Amino acid sequence: MLYKILIACFVMLSLNLQASDKYNVLLFTADDLHGASLETYGGKVKGLTPNLDKFAKQGLTFDRSHVNVAICAPVRAVIATGLLSHNSGALGFMPTRPGVPEVSGIFRAAGFKTGILGKYGHSTPVPGMKWDYNFDQKDLGNGRSPKLYYERTKKFLEMCKSEGKNFYFMVNSHDPHRPYCNPEKLTKGAEMPSKVYTPEEVEVPGFVPDLPGVRKELAMYQNSTRRLDDTFGKVMEALEETGFAKNTLVVFMTDNGIAIPFAKCNTWFHATKTPFLFRLPGVIKENTRDNSHFVSAVDLLPTFLDLTGVKAPEKQDGKSILPILKGGTESGRDFVFTQIDSKAGGAAVPMRAVQNAKFGYIYNPFSDGKYYYRNNNEGLTMKAMNEAAKSDPAIAARVKMFRHRVPEEFYDLEKDPNCLNNLIDNPEYKSIIADMQKKLEGWMKETNDPMLEAFLNKNDRAKVDSVIIATYGKPKQKKKKKKEKKK
Repeated sequence: MLYKILIACFVMLSLNLQASDKYNVLLFTADDLHGASLETYGGKVKGLTPNLDKFAKQGLTFDRSHVNVAICAPVRAVIATGLLSHNSGALGFMPTRPGVPEVSGIFRAAGFKTGILGKYGHSTPVPGMKWDYNFDQKDLGNGRSPKLYYERTKKFLEMCKSEGKNFYFMVNSHDPHRPYCNPEKLTKGAEMPSKVYTPEEVEVPGFVPDLPGVRKELAMYQNSTRRLDDTFGKVMEALEETGFAKNTLVVFMTDNGIAIPFAKCNTWFHATKTPFLFRLPGVIKENTRDNSHFVSAVDLLPTFLDLTGVKAPEKQDGKSILPILKGGTESGRDFVFTQIDSKAGGAAVPMRAVQNAKFGYIYNPFSDGKYYYRNNNEGLTMKAMNEAAKSDPAIAARVKMFRHRVPEEFYDLEKDPNCLNNLIDNPEYKSIIADMQKKLEGWMKETNDPMLEAFLNKNDRAKVDSVIIATYGKPKQKKKKKKEKKK
């Protein structure tokens, strides 16, 4: 009997030693977080995200970090596959092409245990994709319960420990996605944040006007952001308690910018800007910043595989940033390319953008002067802007720009980080604009972007429309409301 016990102990010890030889990965994502809300990224609301700001000092913070698509489902497909939307097939709220290699399958085949909390559907884009452990929104207090995230995280980590397994764990908060936290009408299952905010305590982003209705909504957004921070803190607590903090790469990011006009579901640069916080004791130096390399969500999967030694798929659009995490430098990271294809509801609104440290260029093939653009759930901010536009010509012009866009935009990001002044027709920038256009064209060719033909024929509206239809299908017609019959 003693012999059997000793053998069992030896097996468990060897399994745990085997697991500790490799690194684990924990990716934590926020939902619709404005990157500049964090104090570590210049947020002016002191103490809004204490756990995240503390975490930032424990590792590396990227200043030039972006998502490739500023919409929840398609960017999560980028994360899952390491492929751009047009190369995976996930051009919006749709699955990838069957058989595309994906993160959970890759890690499971290598003997890792995989788990996911929240945003399950959006983070599981490949047909047949499976996770070893998952709990979705309804089992996490509507995705807004720090306590339940802690409990589910700890259970998964303890399972990995008992089985001697390394892990890939994706933890997705549903905060600060709408509905924002209204203390007077708390969403069912959700917890209250550790602090609530008033409209007077709000920081209004520079790309929207400072109006009472905007402040009212942003106060509730900040409540949700604080609860996100509470959730992150509890997940880190579970990681520490289970002993995995020392050999786990932890990454924090948001899937896209805040869900107000001029941010989420666009290619403006505050829409795609994401916090990128990385911690791995002994590998990543504490309290460091990288303000020279452009990195993006498509680089995550190659980085995770590079770190863990797991074999990568043959095709990847991203590139490992492990050398940068270790303090090195990489050439070819002076630009970032972003895109939109279709949004919730299936409407095709293709956009392409390229940005460097000083300038940004955007091409909007969908913009024809007639198309009426809208985001889903525009909220109190859009309502306040629409009302103010009746008497304020400047706000009216902003609303018009949001609703119809223009085919091309160009911004001096050093002088105008909020992208308020479109310089596309300014002759002083003509050569710079031409260089940016050439850079975007090269990327589109290199990645087999179906919008390349539209870009090369951007002055031919009929040709552009035919390319859009060929890529995304005919636009959906809105059903006309039936007239009431006279009694």
